Amino acid sequence: MYLTDRSTPAKQDAEQRRRRGTGPKVAPVVLVLGTVSLITDVSSEMVTAVLPLYLVSTLGFSPLGFGTLDGVYNGVSALVQLTGGHLADRVRNHKLLAGLGYGLSALCKPLLLLASGVGALGTVLALERTGKGLRTAPRDAMISLSTPADRQGRAFGVHRAMDTTGAMLGPLAAFLILRAAVDGYDAVFGVSACVAVLGVLVLVLFVPGRGQGAQAAGKETPGGKPPVRLREALALLRLPRLRALAGCAALLGLTTVSDAFVYLLLQRRAGIAEQWFPLLPLGTAAVFLLLAVPVGTLADRVGRRTVFLGGHAALLTAYALLLWAPATPALPFLVLALHGTFYAATDGVLPAALADIVPEQLRASGLAIVGTSQALARFCCSLAFGAAWTVWGDGPALAGSAVGLLCCASVAGLVLRPAGATR
Repeated sequence: MYLTDRSTPAKQDAEQRRRRGTGPKVAPVVLVLGTVSLITDVSSEMVTAVLPLYLVSTLGFSPLGFGTLDGVYNGVSALVQLTGGHLADRVRNHKLLAGLGYGLSALCKPLLLLASGVGALGTVLALERTGKGLRTAPRDAMISLSTPADRQGRAFGVHRAMDTTGAMLGPLAAFLILRAAVDGYDAVFGVSACVAVLGVLVLVLFVPGRGQGAQAAGKETPGGKPPVRLREALALLRLPRLRALAGCAALLGLTTVSDAFVYLLLQRRAGIAEQWFPLLPLGTAAVFLLLAVPVGTLADRVGRRTVFLGGHAALLTAYALLLWAPATPALPFLVLALHGTFYAATDGVLPAALADIVPEQLRASGLAIVGTSQALARFCCSLAFGAAWTVWGDGPALAGSAVGLLCCASVAGLVLRPAGATR
């Protein structure tokens, strides 16, 4: 399939359990990791919700300066994601690497109170995203390894739904803090740091340790096997299906405008007051939350290629509305609904597709390869979009991204087409 096959069970007993309707729909490990992500996302999205306005309006950053920092914030994790994935597979302790990543991100939150210049802010954001890079692949590997192959879409959908609940609560908390506190931005950064520590504690106390998640799912643990070598992880690139998946993720990422720019464009296009700006991510998160599980389940049934490309079609429609739709009261709701649909159809579907491609002992490394290709592409997109906005204006910059997305999605549709398909 590349991203196209409907999932098939890795083991016959998983299929039998599914037919009998026995066994949990979602593994307990997924629910606990979802709780950790929920809490952590409250912390992260509090910062993300106010950061664009804080940098552009309060500190006076240009679109190019903001694009540089936004690229750092969203793309630098790619530089360490491969390291985190490989180390998790090598030491066979996904919880340890995920815990280090969550802990590093939590430590960086208070430093935002001290940073003000481009260099200082860039350093703090880079360290915070380093933590995200370390934790993402090991966390997703724990989800994948604790779930039968035919339920990967549902499992990642449940996790992303819980994660998105935090993404909804974060902007709401930031909005309330900004209205209530005198030093609003400092208060947001301080509360964010406290919430991030709580997420680390939940991970340490309640997420199963080495091998326990796989045992709970009825899978063999890798005890007694030699450590995974770097050469084995790099050999994954020889898999045609993995190369196709990573290449298409990068290709589409090159034309995916970052969330922060989408919200800034929407604010200007619809004339939204600055005080309501932190609530814009809430709209995306609400739609994501509603659709994550049903869309993930749909991807398991009808094919992940269809759902994945459909999500990018929704994003392209959102770009078109921002470019040409009249500034009516309905515009923000339509754009945010399409934005949330895009994430529901892509964010969990992409890692779910790896269950049938990458061996279990290299699952974190495979997730890291695909995630890195996408993150690096989005990093480049943020830099390019910020520069284009500075030179030509926001409209031409978005129009260029829309044309690029249409072309890249067409290419991805051909590359991800099932073997033997004639159309």
